Amino acid sequence: MIPEAREVILTQLIQDNFLNETRFAQSFARGKFRIKNWGKQRIVRELKARYISDFNIKIALKEIPEQEYNTAFWNLFQKKKLAVNHLPIEQQKKKIAALLLYRGWESEKVYEALTSISQK
Repeated sequence: MIPEAREVILTQLIQDNFLNETRFAQSFARGKFRIKNWGKQRIVRELKARYISDFNIKIALKEIPEQEYNTAFWNLFQKKKLAVNHLPIEQQKKKIAALLLYRGWESEKVYEALTSISQK
């Protein structure tokens, strides 16, 4: 396309609200949290990789209710804990931490959960 046509088309799409960075960020955060069980850190990292503004990232993170966030974390933790239950405790901790940190859950939350394994 010629540059002038691109400009006109993009302007029209933005005016008609077909291209909306805020809506994209909100939908992205909701979807990745609910479907892929990503934590907030991974969602932020991925949105930044897509050049989404910090303002829109903050709005997107508000789409995730705190209670639901904590419940999802503990469900994922328990699921992985059951999957590696046959391993020695140190290997269990390593595998659980690797999964949770890779998925973008906060390290404080992960290590707090891991201390509950050694207490049992």
